[in-house]
Amino acid sequence: MVYVIGIGFRPLDKRSRDIIYNSEAILASQRLFEVFRCYEEFEMVKDKVKVINNVEETINFIKSKIQKPKSEDIVLLASGDPMFFGIGRRVINEFGKEVVEILPDLSSIQMAFSRIKETWGDAFFVSLHGGPDPTKRRKLEYEIGDIPSLLMRHNKIAILTDKVNNPAQIAKTLLKSEIRNLKSQTLKMYVCEKLGYPLPDEKITEAEPEAIAEMSFSDPNVVIIIQDLGFRIQDTGLKFGLTENEIKHSGGLITKDEVRAVTLHKLRPPLSGVFWDVGAGSGAVSIEVARLCPELNVFAIEKDDGQIENISKNIKRFNVTNIEVIKGEAPGILKDLPSPHRVFIGGSGERLKEIIEAVNKKMPSGIIVINAVTIETLNGAMQWLEEGGFKVEVSEISISRAKIINQKRHMSALNPVFIVTGGRP
Repeated sequence: MVYVIGIGFRPLDKRSRDIIYNSEAILASQRLFEVFRCYEEFEMVKDKVKVINNVEETINFIKSKIQKPKSEDIVLLASGDPMFFGIGRRVINEFGKEVVEILPDLSSIQMAFSRIKETWGDAFFVSLHGGPDPTKRRKLEYEIGDIPSLLMRHNKIAILTDKVNNPAQIAKTLLKSEIRNLKSQTLKMYVCEKLGYPLPDEKITEAEPEAIAEMSFSDPNVVIIIQDLGFRIQDTGLKFGLTENEIKHSGGLITKDEVRAVTLHKLRPPLSGVFWDVGAGSGAVSIEVARLCPELNVFAIEKDDGQIENISKNIKRFNVTNIEVIKGEAPGILKDLPSPHRVFIGGSGERLKEIIEAVNKKMPSGIIVINAVTIETLNGAMQWLEEGGFKVEVSEISISRAKIINQKRHMSALNPVFIVTGGRP
């Protein structure tokens, strides 16, 4: 058997102790060797401890031992809980569940939250620990640059760090983030150094990102970021399909549900980047896009005060944090916005040609979608997009909805809408 035993925070239980006493070899990194020296069992087994700092060498050593006809049990010491972003998964993948047993200690994240006296059931966990060798760093699910966008969805994030992705770099990433509505004043960072080590080695630092960015910290450490928004971000599970009745609007001025669905499909919004909603109206398209793609920076451009009020109410109602409302008239207001990857034009105020020209200058590649209700707007949109070098496609959406007349359902047609799509690689 290969036993992966977590250490660092609690004394060994009887089962772990017996396994260690009866094992053929005990493997540990140099750091964990120093931790294990403080355990009372160390003196009895120190001659069996082998220090290997490289994961591949560790795996190969285990293979060389368990493949022998009369092999004995091998112990691999791990930090905390080996199955929490630890080596446990690698060992199971290499040797199989039948051969491996995991005996966890507390995780460093559990310890960190207990030290700062915060609950951790509502936290999002990220590992930025790419490994000690800069030339052989692991491929991570999230990179350090993803932290600001993750804070758009989670009030509380716990991060396993390393020497490259350290607390100061995380703080600097937050400070230079271009994501709207992420204010450093609402963020509190905790850095928990050398958890489980004797005092004064173990240290907890609580500060805002500005202060953390100028500090250095001992390894190992974990970072906890808590965002004080005055409410808890909640994921309702609904990502797409808001109805006209759910979205605050005025006088029927809203992109109809069926048209909005096709529009979003034509836009093919990316997971991240910049999205312009020009003539946003009630913000229906902006809200849907922002909920579908929380890491996308959405700019809702609108000139009417009443509509801006509707957008603001919808943003608050649906807890959307990646929309910035821009008051002003296109195309003039567009010149100061970051270059878009997608553009939706729902209203142009008779200035469609100038808006398309402004988009053409700011968007070297991407998709623009224009909803037109008149033949004149359709013809103009196609002409000006083609002149700008876009490949143009047109769809006509005709919608009929059931309506009760004399206790019987009749289909009542809405005005058709032309969806003009311009794209270029």
